Amino acid sequence: MRNIALNFRPKTLDDFVGQKHLLDSNAPLRIILDKSLIDLYMPNLLLFGPPGSGKTSLAYIIASTHNRTFLSFNATNFKLDTLKKELITYEHNLIKPLLFIDEVHRLNITQQEFLLPFLEKGQIVFIGASTENPFFTLSPALRSRMFLFEFKEPCKHDLEILYNRVIEKYPPKHNFNHIKEWILENHSRDCRAFLNTIDIALDIDSKQEVSISTLESIMQNSHGVKSKNTHYDYISALIKSIRGSDESASIYYLACLIQAGENPEFIARRLVVLASEDIGNANPNALNLSVSTMNAVSKIGYPEARIILSQCVIYLACSPKSNTSYVAINEALNDTKFSIDSVPEYLKTNAKNYKYPHDFGGFVRQIYHEGKKYVSFKGIGFEKTLQEWITKIKNL
Repeated sequence: MRNIALNFRPKTLDDFVGQKHLLDSNAPLRIILDKSLIDLYMPNLLLFGPPGSGKTSLAYIIASTHNRTFLSFNATNFKLDTLKKELITYEHNLIKPLLFIDEVHRLNITQQEFLLPFLEKGQIVFIGASTENPFFTLSPALRSRMFLFEFKEPCKHDLEILYNRVIEKYPPKHNFNHIKEWILENHSRDCRAFLNTIDIALDIDSKQEVSISTLESIMQNSHGVKSKNTHYDYISALIKSIRGSDESASIYYLACLIQAGENPEFIARRLVVLASEDIGNANPNALNLSVSTMNAVSKIGYPEARIILSQCVIYLACSPKSNTSYVAINEALNDTKFSIDSVPEYLKTNAKNYKYPHDFGGFVRQIYHEGKKYVSFKGIGFEKTLQEWITKIKNL
């Protein structure tokens, strides 16, 4: 093959395809980059968005345009000692190196904090790339020292530009129009995978005419074709298995997500939501364990994070289930969407006629809101105890 994905990686901003909301002449990131060329000051950047949207390519372009030494790392195998040795080499250089870390959301807190003084003192120019929302995955201290820019999936028009560039340089021997339409319609919005698919198609074309069925059979297991959205389908299967109290199926889908390289913090955040939505007060400790899991995996990461996630998943799957809290707040939000009742006078700030329950032994009858009953206990797990408590309190 021709290694089209590498050979067609953009070398300049003018070659860059997509991200017009950031890189058009009057777009915010373009303004910053153009100004930094004049001022010789390069700000720290965090680029986040889906795979294959051009984050790494843009980092290379910036380093080349600004004549910066490019130090590239991936957070999955990032070692602080290696970075320290690299930075010592450039300690006295007038032009500071550009440090690029891909998958930056996988850095643990210690690694993130190590970078802070270098960014603060301007000893490096830092660009981080992430497929995760940095507001969930990075510390506020690190975020505050960078400009954040969100990348979008390339649109069909962007991919067609890439396609035309490739075909112009490598004209196919046989009819290729049907291949173009199939790739553009069925491909995920990932430039790298898209170019790899064209590469395969051209390789086949050198020997025989390419059929859609042949290309489908080759690419059916590729993440580049929209045959299955593993990211959402498998997390959905995990959540539904836990909700269905199938602990073995839950562990299986957790293993699938881990094998696919899913961010452990993303999994943990979904478990936190499930703990309230599907278990709630049937087992209040489920939320405690889920939050502890989320905090733990953010500091530890793989491979050990798999054990912590496994413990949490088994606990949630085996817990009694209740969606009382979920139903109650949704109904109340629906009723308050278009109109909100005024607060009774005796419940307002500094009200004089408010009856303080503790003056009456812990409970006194008074109307707090004349509306429908939103909380309907199901008598499941600890909810049964809560229901007994509130019934006993109100019957006093």
